[in-house]
Amino acid sequence: MNASTTAPRESPELRALIDTRYADVMAACRAARIPLYDDAGVAERIRRTLLASDFAFDILRRQPELLAPAGLERLRANADAGTRGATLELPADEDRCMSVLRRFRHAEAVRLVFRDVNGLDDLDETLSSTSALYETLLEVALRWSESAMHARYGQPRDANGVAQRTVVLGFGKLGGNELNFSSDIDLVLAYASGGETDGARPLDNGEYFIRETRQLVRLLAEPTLDGICARVDLRLRPFGNAGRLSLPFAAMEQYYQREGRDWERYAWIKARPVAGDRVAGRELQDMLRPFVYRRYLDYTAFAGLREMKALIDAEVARKDLAGNLKLGPGGIREIEFVVQLTQMIRGGRDPALRVRGLLPALRACEARGYIPSARAKLLRSAYVFLRRLENRVQMLRDAQTHDIPDDALSRERLALGLGYAHWDDLALDLVRHRDAVSGEFAAVLVPEAGGTATAPIADVTLWQAARGETLDAAMMEASGFVPGEEAANELVKLPRTAAVRSMSARSSERIERLMPHLIGAARGSVAPVASLLRLLRLVQAVARRSSYLALLDEQPNARRRVASVFADSAFLAERVIAQPLLLDDVLDPRIDQLPLKRADISAEIARTLGALDERDAEHELERINEFRSSIAFRLGLAFNDGRSDATATARRLAGLAEAVVAAILALATRELTAQHGRLPGEGSGFAVLGYGSLGGEELGFASDLDLVFVYDGQRANTMSDGPRPVDGTRWYQRLAQRVMHWLSVQTHAGRLYDVDTRLRPDGSKGLLVASVDAFEAYQRDRAWTWEHQALLRARPVAGDTRLGAALAGVRREILGAPRDAARVRAEVGAMRARWRGERDRSDTAHVDLKQGVGALIDIEFILQGMVLGYAATHPSVLDTHASSTLIDVLREAGLFTQAQADTLHLAHADLLQMGLACTLDLRPRIAARTPALDALCAGVEQVAAELGFDFSGRSEAAAQGA
Repeated sequence: MNASTTAPRESPELRALIDTRYADVMAACRAARIPLYDDAGVAERIRRTLLASDFAFDILRRQPELLAPAGLERLRANADAGTRGATLELPADEDRCMSVLRRFRHAEAVRLVFRDVNGLDDLDETLSSTSALYETLLEVALRWSESAMHARYGQPRDANGVAQRTVVLGFGKLGGNELNFSSDIDLVLAYASGGETDGARPLDNGEYFIRETRQLVRLLAEPTLDGICARVDLRLRPFGNAGRLSLPFAAMEQYYQREGRDWERYAWIKARPVAGDRVAGRELQDMLRPFVYRRYLDYTAFAGLREMKALIDAEVARKDLAGNLKLGPGGIREIEFVVQLTQMIRGGRDPALRVRGLLPALRACEARGYIPSARAKLLRSAYVFLRRLENRVQMLRDAQTHDIPDDALSRERLALGLGYAHWDDLALDLVRHRDAVSGEFAAVLVPEAGGTATAPIADVTLWQAARGETLDAAMMEASGFVPGEEAANELVKLPRTAAVRSMSARSSERIERLMPHLIGAARGSVAPVASLLRLLRLVQAVARRSSYLALLDEQPNARRRVASVFADSAFLAERVIAQPLLLDDVLDPRIDQLPLKRADISAEIARTLGALDERDAEHELERINEFRSSIAFRLGLAFNDGRSDATATARRLAGLAEAVVAAILALATRELTAQHGRLPGEGSGFAVLGYGSLGGEELGFASDLDLVFVYDGQRANTMSDGPRPVDGTRWYQRLAQRVMHWLSVQTHAGRLYDVDTRLRPDGSKGLLVASVDAFEAYQRDRAWTWEHQALLRARPVAGDTRLGAALAGVRREILGAPRDAARVRAEVGAMRARWRGERDRSDTAHVDLKQGVGALIDIEFILQGMVLGYAATHPSVLDTHASSTLIDVLREAGLFTQAQADTLHLAHADLLQMGLACTLDLRPRIAARTPALDALCAGVEQVAAELGFDFSGRSEAAAQGA
C-alpha cells in the first residue's frame, strides 16, 4: 500500500502531535511573513511530512522560507540537488561557508523527505537524489578548499608541470548511487602523481593534498550551530586510520597489489569518482580493476566474505543488533553479500557484472543467468522493503541508525507513513522478508555446509594413511576402490609432489579438508577408481591456484558433479585437467541455458572479448580459446547427461566452430589492416568456406576443420592504403595464413582447431587462397567427382556475405549441372570402395562407426551420389548441407522411399550417437559388434544396393569409372 494514496489513520496521540507541529510551522511562516497557499493539497502533504519526520519539522520551523512559493517549487521539483548546487555561492569566510553548506543540505534533505513520503519519488529516485546531494556538497566544498589552498600555496603540479586535483572516490552506498538519508559517506582520496605547488610558498604535493583533505572534511563534518553537513568516513583508505589521508596513484596500486584484502575488493566494487578530477579517478579505477576483478573465476571470495560475515555477526552479538535492518540476520548486508559475491567471482570474466548499485547489479546477475529469477525476485522485493523502512527510520530524526525505534508512537508513524494500518502488519512483512533473505544467504554463502562440512572418518583415515605413506591396495579395496593398487600408489604420491609441497599455509589447510571429500565423491561415482585417479591429477594441476581448490572445497555439488563427469568421460576429464577454468562450467547455474544459436554465440564472444583490459591479438586469441573450450565442454556435458542428442550436439559444435572462425577472421583482418591498411571496395572481399563435418553441420568434439579460402579476384592488383601497402593477392594470402595460424596455434588455453585445407583447388599443391574465378573454373573443368561430393557440403561460414552468396551460387550451378546418374553411382561407388579398403578398421568382432560397411561414410556417399545424380531435375536437394535434413529432402523429392529414409535416419542418428560417445571416452570410433549394430549397418547396405550403389569394389565398371 502506498502512503500517497491512502490517508493515515492516526491514533489520537499522533493526530494531536501532528496538529501541534503543523500549527507551530504555520506560526513560524506567519512570523516570517510567508504566505502559505494550500493549492494542490499542500497542507496535507506537509502533514504527511510531519508525520514521517521530526527532522523536517525542526528545519521547517527554523527555515520557514522553504514553504514560500519558491521553496514549495523546490520541494516539488524533479531536478536533484546538482542543478541548484551548480549556482550555490559560498562566502570566503569559513564559518559563513559552513553555515551556507549546512542550510543548503537541510533544505535539500527536507525536499527528499517531502517527495518520498508523498509518493513523488520511488525508492530508486530517493536514493539517487540523496547520492546526488552529497556529490554536490563534496564538489562545492572541494572547490572552496582548493581556492583557499591555492591562495596560500599555489596549484599542485606534477613533475611535468601539469596541474593536479584531488580525486574523491565514493564507496559503499554513495559509490553505488544509493545513499541512505542519514548515512555517513565513505571516501578515499588520491591524486595522480607527486610534485609540488607553484605558489610563493611551495608545498610538496603529498603534504598539500593531506591539508586539502583535512580542510574538506572540516567543512563537511565539523559540528556547528547548524549541525553537520555530512558524516565523513575515511577508514577505507589504504592502511585505514593509520594510513595517509591522500595517496598518489602509484602508492595506491602498490598497496592493493601487496596488501589488498578481500574486504577491500568487496568495497572497491562500488567505488566511483564523485568529486574532483573524475577523469583521473576513472584512470585509477582502470588501474585497480585487476585487483577488484580477478582474471579467473575467483571462488576464494567465499572464504573472504564468510570471514567478513563472521566479524559482523560477532559485532551484532556484542552490541545486541539482532533487529538491525542492515547488519542483523536477513538484513540488507546479506542481500549485498549474495549479489556482490557473484560480482567478485565472475566480474573479471563478465564485464556485464561490473555495475555499482545493488539493484542494477542484481538485474545484471539475473540477466546473465548467475542468479535464478526466483531468487532475484525474492531478494529484490526484500531489498526494496528494507531500504524504504531503513530510510524512513533515518528520516524520522536524521539519525545514522538502522534500528527500529522501541516506542509505540514512533512505530505507528513508520507504519502509517509506509501505508500500513498498524505496526503489527508492517512487522509481519519485516519478519517474512528477513526470513527469506536468511534462507537465500545461507544457501549461497554456505551451500550444504560447503567449506565447513566434516568428511566421513573412514575417508579422513584413508587420506591420513596416504600422508603417512601407510596406505595400501587392500585398504583402498576395502573402501570400495577395486582394483586398489594404482589408486593407493597415486594417493601416496600426491602429498610428495612439488606442487603440493610448495602450497601456502592456507591452501594446505584447504587441501587437508578437501581430499577426504574428494575420495568420498569418487567412491560415489559409477567408476570410483577412474574418477579418483583423474581427480588426483586435477588436484596436482590446480595445487598452486587457490581459486579452483576453493571451488571444490566450497561447493559440495561441484565435487559430486566433477567426480561424476570424471567417471563418465575421459575426454571431458582431460579437458578439465588441461584447462581447470572449465571447472566453473560444471557448477555454472546457466548450464541448461547454452547459447545455441550462431548469433548468440557470436554475441557472447564479443562480450567475452570486451572484458579484456588489454586488447591485443595474444590476449584475445587466448580468450576466444577459453570461450570455445567452455561452450564445447558444456555441450559435452549436455550430451553426456542425455540433455542433447548426437544430431543436435554435432550441429551446435558446428555452430560454435563457425562463430569462432568468424571471430578469428575479424581479429586477423584488424591486425592485417593495422599493418597494411585496407583494400578498396565494399566488404572485405574474402570468404571462408566450411567443408566436411563443419559444412555439413555434423562436427565432433575432436574434429578438425576443412576450410577453403576464396577472395574477390577483381581486387588482386589493387593496393592497400596502409603504411606498408601490399597488393590484393598478397593481402589475401597473408590474411588466410594468419587465420590458419591462429586457429591452430598452441596458447596457454590450448589450441582452437586442427585445420585441413587440402580440399582447395589443386589440393595441397594449389595456392592457399583462390579467387572466385579460379575456384569456379577449377570446379567446372578439373574437379573429380569426389571433389564435387565434397562441394555438396561446402557453405560460407565467415567473411564477406556478398562474396559468400556468390560462392553459394557457384556451388548450385556446378552441382546442378546435368549428369548421368548411372555413371555418378559408379564413380561414387568406386571412390567409396577405395576409401573403405584404405581406412576401414572393422574386423569380425568390431565395426568402424565411420568407415565400416553400412556406417556413416556409406550414408554420406549414398546421399552425395543421389544429389549429384538428380540435382539437375530436383534442384531442391541442393538447399541443405546436413545429412539428417538431406534424407528428408530426398524423400520429399521422391528419390527415397519412406522405408529407405527411415532406415537411413535411424542408422545415422545411432551411429553418430555411438561415435560421439566413443570420443567422450577417448576411444577410437570402433564399436563391438552387436545384433542391433549389425542390423543398422545391414539396413544401410540394403538401401545402397536398392539405389544402385556398389561400395564393395566388385564392380568392374565402377573401378574403370574411377
